[in-house]
Amino acid sequence: MSTVLKLDTLNKAFGSVIVADALGLELAAGEAVGVIGPNGAGKTSMFNLITGTLAPDSGRIQFDGQDVTGLSAARRSRMGIARSFQVPQPFTHMTVFENAMVAATGAAGLGGRAAERHCLAILDQTGLLPKANTAAGSLTLLDRKRLEMTRALCARPKLLLLDEIAGGLTEAECGTLVQTIKDIRSGGISIIWIEHVVHALLRVVERLVVIDFGRKIADGDPRRTMDSDEVRSIYLGLDADA
Repeated sequence: MSTVLKLDTLNKAFGSVIVADALGLELAAGEAVGVIGPNGAGKTSMFNLITGTLAPDSGRIQFDGQDVTGLSAARRSRMGIARSFQVPQPFTHMTVFENAMVAATGAAGLGGRAAERHCLAILDQTGLLPKANTAAGSLTLLDRKRLEMTRALCARPKLLLLDEIAGGLTEAECGTLVQTIKDIRSGGISIIWIEHVVHALLRVVERLVVIDFGRKIADGDPRRTMDSDEVRSIYLGLDADA
């Protein structure tokens, strides 16, 4: 299986605050990887490094076989890297469909009827088609999170980065979201998902990465990783001997 993303010894610091400490990660095409860690561990900074909104102090980033370390965020987006944000950021005065069209025409480079057909198909996939003409600012939290995924998917990504997309949802809403992500996976898109709602994460990912102070401290089978003493101590705040 080919490698879609490789982070090679990434380092990034803001003064004494280290957000990436020799951080390395490989992701295979079609793979879904979960990322957990305490608040401030550097998880979202890792996404910013991958998307190009943050430049590493050292190290390399390879995407789809190319070194993208020096490329702009816009260029990486057009190459197939898309993300959602922890706090949904739709164009609130535009409709759901118009929000989707911005991604399809901007990042995916589609136009006219092709862009419209693509957006309608993605809206159907994410469950937002009945609300296509609804103003994004009037959506519920669940639907705003669905719109975040919709906009990312309308960019036609090879790699989808999800940041805390299950946070704040009810159990039923979380289940609906998990099923949508599973459906997206079936299309062959590679996924990295940062999440504190671990039970949702474990229903989707096949590998779990744990980050603390910008370091990768664990990477492996999700349930075995969650059961490790180091993860229990650092992430869960539990005494490993308890």
